[in-house]
Amino acid sequence: MAVLELKQVSKTFGSNETATTAVAPLDLTVDAGEFIILTGPSGSGKTTLLTMMGGLLTPTNGQVLLKGQDLSKMTEKQRGQVRFDQYGFVLQSSNLIPFLTVGEQFELVDLISKQDHDGYAEQLLNELGVASERASLPANLSGGQRQRVAIARALYNHPAVIFADEPTAALDSKRAFQVVQTLKNQAKEHKVAVIMVTHDDDLLAEADRVYTMVDGKLKD
Repeated sequence: MAVLELKQVSKTFGSNETATTAVAPLDLTVDAGEFIILTGPSGSGKTTLLTMMGGLLTPTNGQVLLKGQDLSKMTEKQRGQVRFDQYGFVLQSSNLIPFLTVGEQFELVDLISKQDHDGYAEQLLNELGVASERASLPANLSGGQRQRVAIARALYNHPAVIFADEPTAALDSKRAFQVVQTLKNQAKEHKVAVIMVTHDDDLLAEADRVYTMVDGKLKD
C-alpha cells in the first residue's frame, strides 16, 4: 500500500537568470514496510528531496501525498502535526536532547502529545538492545547506541514514514551496518516506510530499492 507518493515534484531556487533547479520533476511511490536508500554526490539534491518529502519545504511544482493527502494544501500548523504524528526522523547527530536521559526523551513525547504509550518505549528499547541505558544521558552512549535510541524515538509515535539523513556518517563500518540492519528490520516489523540518505556504497545492498540522484535527477 502506498504511504508516500511524489507526483512530478520539483524544486527551483531563485528566478529568471538566477534560477537553479535543485530537484528536477520526478515521480516516486513508497509503500509501507519498504526500505529505500537515496545516494549520490554532495549537492545532487538528496537533502532537498528529503526535506520536501518531510513537509519542511514546499515543492515549486508537483504534489507530495501522504496517505493521499497533499502536504502543500495543509496549513503550517497541520504540517507540523503531520511531522509529529506521522513522521520520524533519524539524523547524523542522532537528534536526541542532550540534557535528558534516554527514558526522559520518551516521557517528553508523552507530555507533548498528552498520551501514555503504555510501556511502548520499553518494548522498543528492548528490541533495539538499549533498554539497559534508560537512565543514561546521550553523551554517555556510544555512537551506535545513540542511533539505536534515535530509531526507537523515531518509531515511538507509530509513524507512517521514517526519514534517515546520513545516520551512519559518524560511525565505523561495523556500527554503520548494525544501524542500517536495524532500520531495515524495524521497517518490516512495524510496517513503516524508511527512506535513508547515505554516501556509503557498502550499505546499498540492504535496501529494497536504491535511487541515485545526479544534478537533481533521480535514477534507479
